[in-house]
Amino acid sequence: MAVFSVCVYCGSRLGASPAYEQIAWEAGTLIGRMGWQLVYGGGRAGLMGCIADATLAAGGTAIGVIPQALLDRELGHRGLTELHIVQTMHERKKMMAERADAFLALPGGIGTFEELFEVWTWRQLGYHDKPLGLLNTGGYYDGLLAFMQHTMQEGFVSSSQVELLQVDDTADALLARLAAAAAAATGPDDYERI
Repeated sequence: MAVFSVCVYCGSRLGASPAYEQIAWEAGTLIGRMGWQLVYGGGRAGLMGCIADATLAAGGTAIGVIPQALLDRELGHRGLTELHIVQTMHERKKMMAERADAFLALPGGIGTFEELFEVWTWRQLGYHDKPLGLLNTGGYYDGLLAFMQHTMQEGFVSSSQVELLQVDDTADALLARLAAAAAAATGPDDYERI
């Protein structure tokens, strides 16, 4: 049986609140303890490095995918189970998506937002049927969630599109829901169309 693989998007910085580092450590520890596989951007700094270190410390597998240009700036995590070096950000995101059974966003910046919105868009277009989760630690994403309600009220986004994103403020509950949804998922899993 294949190992459950979760692609995590999160900040390359630790952020202003200690709660962000704590939730990254908790999520990574849960992934590792469950014997699951972490797929992420391959960085060693910030929440990215934290979740990878926690996954590895708890006995899990950590797969990183990083463009050569970022590795050249010494931002790559050299202690991973696997570190894949690619040429472009497009290759990075494609490989991460292909290696994942589910997607999870922790607090982060514009890179995290872009990655989350891309796989969310792919999901609503039918390019994949993998579950999506948003870990709303300390209300970090409250403004985004309020804005999504606004987009629905203004007629640009449907409630069914918003409901594709599972939101929780605890890592254990959200990871359990993502694993259950991934196990129940059926349908296309074709990133070649993107």
